[in-house]
Amino acid sequence: MSTISIIHSPSTLTRFPCIFRTKPHPIIHHQLFTTRSAAGRRQLNLSEQSSSTASPVYVTLPLAELNVYADPVGTVGRREFTVESLGVLAEAGVEGVVMDVWWALVERDQPRVYHWEPFLEMAELVQRSGLKIRVVLAFHEGYPHTQSCAEKVSLPLWILEEFYKNRDLVCAERHGWHKEEYISLGCDTLPVLRGRSPLEAYADFMRSFRDNFRPFLGLVITGIQVGMGPEGELRYPSSDSQDLLLGRAGKFHCYDKYMVASLKEHAREVGMPEWGNVYRVAEQLQFAENGNDSWNTPYGAFLLEWYSGMLLMHGERICEQAEAIFSGTNVTMSAKLAGHYCHYLTQSHFSELTAGYYNTSTRDGYLPFARMFARHGFALCCSCFDLKDEMERYPTSSPEGLLKQMLSAARVCGIPVEGETSASFCNGRLISLKQVVTMSKHYLSGLENPSFSFKLRANKEELFNSPKYWAMFTDFVSQMSNVND
Repeated sequence: MSTISIIHSPSTLTRFPCIFRTKPHPIIHHQLFTTRSAAGRRQLNLSEQSSSTASPVYVTLPLAELNVYADPVGTVGRREFTVESLGVLAEAGVEGVVMDVWWALVERDQPRVYHWEPFLEMAELVQRSGLKIRVVLAFHEGYPHTQSCAEKVSLPLWILEEFYKNRDLVCAERHGWHKEEYISLGCDTLPVLRGRSPLEAYADFMRSFRDNFRPFLGLVITGIQVGMGPEGELRYPSSDSQDLLLGRAGKFHCYDKYMVASLKEHAREVGMPEWGNVYRVAEQLQFAENGNDSWNTPYGAFLLEWYSGMLLMHGERICEQAEAIFSGTNVTMSAKLAGHYCHYLTQSHFSELTAGYYNTSTRDGYLPFARMFARHGFALCCSCFDLKDEMERYPTSSPEGLLKQMLSAARVCGIPVEGETSASFCNGRLISLKQVVTMSKHYLSGLENPSFSFKLRANKEELFNSPKYWAMFTDFVSQMSNVND
């Protein structure tokens, strides 16, 4: 049994680092603004900017700004600095901030016992700053996007206790390795979580959020992205960001008993019960890595349609729930698709297949997801806006090609788009903000009623301490201010 780590116990939570230092931050202290270069002074003269011309850019709030690790539940940490930093972001012209709401930090110890306190306080502070909030409901295990620490936010403790009892609650690959990033899609509707199904647990969480944040919905909280899989993306845990950097294709995750039962049932329905043998997947569908075309056989089509169909059904169920729960709140709903572009220029697009997108050189695998989002009034969130094909190390990679296909599906279905970077701004590397502007304008070109926003992951410790990063950031915000015109 693999080791399960959770950052909830007081002994470990108090060690979680806060990215905010106690000494003054140069960008926040206006007396230092005049020491910048001419270009920097032009961007840092924030008081002259009008809040009425806010750019559709949202900056991710660091998790450490929320003192969610205290016992009892804490409140916003370093309140004075938080207020100042929100004010500076507002003056810089951004429309708002992104607040990740992790399942593990709210319903952490017991089912149906929710701790919203720090998130409510943060919502109040953001409201006073005049900014808006895009909330991300995170039902997965993962690393906070803007955190430099190595600790993960795991799933709730009571969920992990259920994993110990039943390992098939999480996705498994052919060698029996279970990934605890997200609950298996195969048990979506089964009462495996102390009498509730995973879908019921997600719905109860969303209802509690709606009821507790009702005064902010539609006024301060203008968007909610519903997590539907690993890293908040509607996909299987086939690979992680490190695998993508190394060009790995990923693995099919359909070996837990619930997925196996679904496969067998589907095989019987199509009159081919022998295709229900899950080990046939390992024998015949580890193909694209070796360049053969087994994916283009009748069995390959059967398996890939089922595998992707299970993902579509999972997304459909959650969209239906969220649509009903947040009906009448005047909040934009969205969901995110993954950018697994490493094998986009191959015939099989293997890394996309293992993620659950039946997208090949002869089949559009993203249009069904866009249509599903359109049925429920969801926007499409996708990343890769900052990536260029010419910078990729592998000849089969094409982040631009993949992104353009997703954006084309969104245009066909008439749904709004929320863009993201593939990595954090700052953190030792410079993403191409110029490429973000280019791809944003590519999507919006010719649209009669454009609706686009962009979520920027940023390490605010570096952002507020670096004149170079700050000048680049404010220049980007300025360029994005008219993309919807």
